[in-house]
Amino acid sequence: MGYGVGDYPLWYYLIQPIIAGLVGYVTNVLALEMTFRPIEFFGLELFRIKNQPWGLFGWQGIIPTKAEKMASVCFDLMTTKLLNIKEIFDRLDPSKFSEVMEDALLLMLDSIVDEVATEHMPKVWTNLPKEVKDEVVVAMNIESEEFLRTFMEEVKIHVDDILDIKEMTVSACVREKRLVNKIFQECGEKEFRFIRRSGFYFGSLFGLVQMGVFWVYDANWILPLFGFLVGWATNWLALKVIFRPLNPHKIGPFTIHGIFLKRQQEVSETFARVNCVEILHTKAIWETILTGPLSPNFYAMLRAHSIVFTEKLVGGLKPLAITAMGSDQFSEMKEEIALKIARGLPEIMPHSYQYTTEALDMENTIREKMQKLSYPEFEGVLHPAFEEDEILLIFVGGVLGLCAGAAQVPLYL
Repeated sequence: MGYGVGDYPLWYYLIQPIIAGLVGYVTNVLALEMTFRPIEFFGLELFRIKNQPWGLFGWQGIIPTKAEKMASVCFDLMTTKLLNIKEIFDRLDPSKFSEVMEDALLLMLDSIVDEVATEHMPKVWTNLPKEVKDEVVVAMNIESEEFLRTFMEEVKIHVDDILDIKEMTVSACVREKRLVNKIFQECGEKEFRFIRRSGFYFGSLFGLVQMGVFWVYDANWILPLFGFLVGWATNWLALKVIFRPLNPHKIGPFTIHGIFLKRQQEVSETFARVNCVEILHTKAIWETILTGPLSPNFYAMLRAHSIVFTEKLVGGLKPLAITAMGSDQFSEMKEEIALKIARGLPEIMPHSYQYTTEALDMENTIREKMQKLSYPEFEGVLHPAFEEDEILLIFVGGVLGLCAGAAQVPLYL
């Protein structure tokens, strides 16, 4: 016995909501996978528009494709709403910084002075009385603390001239596109889980509509059309439910609010942790200062302080050294000591990492400020980075649903 205009068995109709639910689930899962993977373009890149995930034969995850743009938008908002680098660096205590660096600095200075003095005045330095050499050591102890303290005071004042935090973060995300993926995946873990599951629920509801239409009109194009609509609509609805409504609305006993926005406290903690562990950590900050585009400013500053320090350090040896080598060679020796100090200091900088991390306290700062943002501001930290590409994500879901719908057509022929 057949039913409906097509005289099909009843189960042909009853299975449609289930298939539509599965299509909704699978298309949402695949759309999310295609959002994040592959990290690099996979396929034959015969033709490809710049900053687009698709090529003539291949695909790259939407977020990895837009890593530079997304990181730029994200960190623009972060540095305007969550971080003030000058304010952060003001937390460094130059005296404490000098204290944690003292042992490593003295070992470095002792090695440099001995090496340069042995090279420029070997006989004089070798035969120099122990009491005189001890005076140099005492001078190092006294002056090294002042050297680092005054240098770090200037670093704090001119941090914007030696550290481009945006360039640092964007470059890191472009170099390692997985970092952008990780930020979004960990912050939106529960929302992505919702997108996957909601595909089945929303798809099943659309499947009921499809079943009703197919009962009275069984054209072959109905299945591909509803497949496209299921794939499109389930993605669209899931994304809307995540971010809308922007502010909570009370409807009777229920409060309607975007599910991502409701998790502001939790997401803020995750966002701060991931960024500070993966991108904004002390090692990366110092590496950017030492090797980034503004590093010449840092080294010019360090060289100036090193010359002043060297003058104080070897001042007691000046009469003896000039007698032994002449004033020109003495000046060369001072310049070489200053140069070696400027080159050697970055190598011992890791001794300051633990103190710097504790003093800057960036993770707690980002978390606390993010938790205090208004809902529109909070949404603005993450949502705009991929908002314009939502239509592509939704379209991908629609195309996948269309293919799934077309695959069902032979069942009804």
